Amino acid sequence: MPVLAAFIVPHPPLIVQEVGRGNEKEVQKTIDSYREVARQIAALKPDTVIVSSPHAPMYRDYFHISGGERGVGSFADFTAPQVRFDEKYDTELALTLAQLAQQENFPAGLDGARSGELDHGTMVPLYFLEKEYKGFDLMRVGLSWLSFKKHYRFGQLIAQAVEQTQRRVVYIASGDLSHKLQSYGPYGFAPQGPQYDARLIDVCAHGALGELMDFDEGFCEQAAECGHRSFIIMSGALGGANVKAHMLSHEDVTGVGYGVCTFYPQSKDAYVGLAQKTIEHYVTTGKILAVPENIPEEMKTARAGAFVSIHKHGELRGCIGTIAPTEPSLAQEIISNAISASTRDPRFDAITQDELSQLEINVDILGEPEEISSLDELDVKRYGVIVSSGYKRGLLLPDLEGVDSVEQQVRIARIKGGIRQDEPITLHRFEVIRHR
Repeated sequence: MPVLAAFIVPHPPLIVQEVGRGNEKEVQKTIDSYREVARQIAALKPDTVIVSSPHAPMYRDYFHISGGERGVGSFADFTAPQVRFDEKYDTELALTLAQLAQQENFPAGLDGARSGELDHGTMVPLYFLEKEYKGFDLMRVGLSWLSFKKHYRFGQLIAQAVEQTQRRVVYIASGDLSHKLQSYGPYGFAPQGPQYDARLIDVCAHGALGELMDFDEGFCEQAAECGHRSFIIMSGALGGANVKAHMLSHEDVTGVGYGVCTFYPQSKDAYVGLAQKTIEHYVTTGKILAVPENIPEEMKTARAGAFVSIHKHGELRGCIGTIAPTEPSLAQEIISNAISASTRDPRFDAITQDELSQLEINVDILGEPEEISSLDELDVKRYGVIVSSGYKRGLLLPDLEGVDSVEQQVRIARIKGGIRQDEPITLHRFEVIRHR
C-alpha cells in the first residue's frame, strides 16, 4: 500500500498557542493552513504518521530511526511545560525499515540516540494533528549530512517498508524554509534566501518534486534552510508518483520562510508503475524485480511485445523493446525491457540513481503485426511500422513527436534497421496500447 498523502509543514514553536501567547497571530495564515492539514490527515485515518524532522537525532553519515516503544516530550524549553506528548511508536514499521536498510548496506537504522525525547520539529506537527485525530502510531526519522541522493533513497526504503507492512501511512516532512529572508531574521538577510523560497514554492506548487534534487547544496546552505533534506526524503517516499499538489500558504513575517503544502499521489497506470519499480529496483540494487502480486491478472497471463521509453526533462533517455513476446508473461516482458532501456540502450549511458526522480516513463504494448502492400495502409498516428529486408529489420512506434508523414516514418525505420534506400522491403503495420 503506497503512502496515502504527504505534507510539508514548518515547525516554529511560536505557532503553538501556549508558547506564542498571542504572538502566534503574526503568522495566522500558517496556523490556518496547519489546521487544514490536520483535518485532511484526520479524514484519511492513517494507521501511522511518519515525521522526518531536522531536529530529530542527526548524524553526519547515518539516518536515525527512532526506536523503542514510545516517544515523549514537551514544550518546556519554550516556556510551555504543560503541553506534553506521549506517542506510541510503530515498532514493526521501524524494524522493517531498518532491516531493508541493512539488506542493502544502506546507512540507516535504530542505532544512536535512545532517550526517546521528542524534538520540536516533530511536536509542532503533532500539536495541530492531535487536536483533530489521535488514532495513529508514530515513526520518526532523522536527516543526515549525506548527499541528496542518499536522502531520496532513504525515502524509497520508507515506501518499501510501508508496502511490506501494508500500513495506511501519511508522511509529514517537517522543515522551515530559508532563515535569511529579512534583515531582522535570526540569521540576517542573504539574497539566496528569497531565491530559495521562491524556487521551492514553485516546485512544490506544481508537484514537480523531482526538481528538489536539482538544488545546489551550497546554494541551500547559503539560504540557511533547514527542511530541504526532509522534503527530499518525502519525495522518495512518494516513489516518484504523479502528485496533486496544493500550496496552502507561505509566510516570511519573522524572517524565516514557513511553507505548508499538500501532496496526494494520483493513480498510476499499472504498466508504467511496473516499469518504474523495475528501473528503480535495478538501478539501486543491481537485482531484477520479482513479478509483484498486486498487478492486473492480464499482465501475468498475456504475452506480447512491449517497448519501454524513458524521457528526462522531455528528452529521450532510453528506449528498448521487443516486437514479439520473448518472456513467459507480459509483466516479465516489461521488466526485461525496462532494465534494457535504462541500462543497455547503446545510445545513452546507463541511468544513475540520482536521475530516478526525474524520469518520465511510457510503456507501449504491441498488437500483432500484419503485412501490408503499400504506404497507403499506414497512418503515423495510429500504426507503427516494421520495415524488413532479408535479415535486417527496423521498427518505429506510432504517434511520435516530429514524425509527421508516412514517408518519414518508413525512412527512419529503414535507418534504424540499416536498410539502404535501394534495398527492397517488406512492410508490416501494428497498433499499440500506450500507457503513460
